[in-house]
Amino acid sequence: QVQLVESGGGLVQPGGSLRLSCAASDRIFSRYTMGWYRQAPGKQRELAATITVGGSTNYADSVKGRFTISRDNAKNTLYLQMNVLKPEDTAVYLCNAEIYGVNFWGQGTQVTVSS
Repeated sequence: QVQLVESGGGLVQPGGSLRLSCAASDRIFSRYTMGWYRQAPGKQRELAATITVGGSTNYADSVKGRFTISRDNAKNTLYLQMNVLKPEDTAVYLCNAEIYGVNFWGQGTQVTVSS
């Protein structure tokens, strides 16, 4: 079972940037499809971005062009570079790992975009 630990969240002004990291405990990290999801207060969890084993990426329309997902398999780490942040990006961001239909989740990191 893989453990996921997110970091990098915080308070940022609109238009600012943050970089989230997700450290995975499993040595077979490279075999997982990885993703970032987010959940705002009172709202359902939604997909932000995913990256496959082969490096193909997918983004929600709301973050396309502003967020970039990447992975470093040598470091067992997933990243989310977030630029031009908006107040509506405020949420808990959760790291997800999926393999053979089984999903694992981190505890999440809070991102707050406010002036």
